[in-house]
Amino acid sequence: MKFAVCNETFGDWKLADALKFARSTGYTGWEVAPFMLSDDIRNFGANERQQYRSEVEAAGLEIIGLHWLLAKTEGFYLTSQDDVVRQRTADYLSQLADLCGDLGGSVMVLGSPQQRNVPEGQSMESAMQCAADVLKGITPALERNQVKIAVEPLGREEGNFLNHASDARDLIDRVGHPNVQLHLDVKAMSDEGIAIDQIVRDNAEAMIHFHANDPNRRGPGMGEVDFKPIFQALRDVSYQGWTSVEVFDYAPGIETLVTESMKNMLDTLEAIGN
Repeated sequence: MKFAVCNETFGDWKLADALKFARSTGYTGWEVAPFMLSDDIRNFGANERQQYRSEVEAAGLEIIGLHWLLAKTEGFYLTSQDDVVRQRTADYLSQLADLCGDLGGSVMVLGSPQQRNVPEGQSMESAMQCAADVLKGITPALERNQVKIAVEPLGREEGNFLNHASDARDLIDRVGHPNVQLHLDVKAMSDEGIAIDQIVRDNAEAMIHFHANDPNRRGPGMGEVDFKPIFQALRDVSYQGWTSVEVFDYAPGIETLVTESMKNMLDTLEAIGN
């Protein structure tokens, strides 16, 4: 199993310090939130991209891709009924695909609930069609950069669109392109009312990325979720992608979150005999 950590976990740490700590703790993958690079990634040029990639790789980590794609942006919306907004959103996501490719990444996680929630008065069918229209528009950029976008279902506390893996699979099917696949997140799956390991098994053929965390917004093993059946399911379906730690509650401290998450995941693998 390959373990990664999300770069925003380290807050305002210097990049070199964050990379050194992550690698010393056992992580080999680095997942990037674009807002950690620049207020506007369109102004994050070729030299800056190469420098960032080189520094990560020199520290012994691999940039696996991007997440929080539309966070801290304005003017973009996945489910908008406005043709101009949808085109603008597709253009920006295409530029993110270029960024991902330049950094050496291969996957982009599409969550960003505040830029996809369905407003009152719009039907869910309309929202699905609008989202599919945006994703169809970015497939040339995905192909050009050899990048896949992973649609992320999120729990109801995050929003009202794509709350279940089955909803995300519906959207993926509407797009019908091999570069548009599925992301699964433990915190989000905990809201489905179905055993998490069963969701993993049911969606194995579409899943290309995985986030390990807990409904308490901390790292894997730092809450009530038992990761043993989850990791066993990942093993059983021969999942080959990254298992990336994404946290939201930083109260325990960055060092504790990063270190305990890794320890808990390794302990879980040992417990299931892998």
